[in-house]
Amino acid sequence: MYTNAITSCLWFDGQAKEAATFYGAVFKSSKITSENPMVVTFELNGTKFMGLNGGPMFKINPSISFFVTCGSLEEVNEIWDKLIDGGKALMPIDTYPWSERYGWLQDKFGVTWQISIANDGGTEQKIRPSMLFTSNQFGKAEEAIRHYTSIFGDSTTDLLILYPDGGDHAGKVMYSEFQLSQQPLIAMDGPGVHEYTFNEGVSLMISCETQAEIDHYWYKLTEGGAESMCGWLKDKFGVSWQVVPSIIGKLMSNPEKGGRAMQAIMKMRKLDIETLLNA
Repeated sequence: MYTNAITSCLWFDGQAKEAATFYGAVFKSSKITSENPMVVTFELNGTKFMGLNGGPMFKINPSISFFVTCGSLEEVNEIWDKLIDGGKALMPIDTYPWSERYGWLQDKFGVTWQISIANDGGTEQKIRPSMLFTSNQFGKAEEAIRHYTSIFGDSTTDLLILYPDGGDHAGKVMYSEFQLSQQPLIAMDGPGVHEYTFNEGVSLMISCETQAEIDHYWYKLTEGGAESMCGWLKDKFGVSWQVVPSIIGKLMSNPEKGGRAMQAIMKMRKLDIETLLNA
């Protein structure tokens, strides 16, 4: 079973560098690791992100948010106060049955964050992508977890809490934690009316060392889904993924080959390493 790094990719309309700089001032041990006019890669307390200047085509929505757990009430409040500057609260920062201190907000760039004190007494700040299965995907969170953990190596389902029997949402996923290739993620079913579902605004990028790895993820994740261009796909739940060779950054930054590699990528659906190397 293949094990590959997963990076959250945020789709911006020309604001990737501005957003990465803003987040770097909010989270611990953060840095921009590379940048060009199209892509900015950055780390927030060790969690990898990519900001893509993709234009106005897609807008980030709350279907994939980022769950931040903090070691103290002071840390929760500090992160909340910084991120909500220019943004708006989706659920006000407050005490809830599941947390002494929790809030959900959408920042000024459209990215949504769920900020909570760690219920297990942990002191380490953690940032995890959180999937919310809404609308026609409601009720499919548990199926999705099983599907993803069957595809990725080093995968585990660590916590699965279902709505209790007898209620309107019995058997649906209230909250879950799982890992794909040791990347922690969260999934929940979202009851009620939501004006959004998964789209390309937030995608998950898989970095592959070999063509066999690219082929594995591409064929498994497109089952019941749809191929797109340039290494992008949608799985059967509507979640967007990018399956890319790990050398893509080096190729794109090569003054001699970068332009030709980009032209080759624009013509492909599933990316082919040999074609890119020979471009």
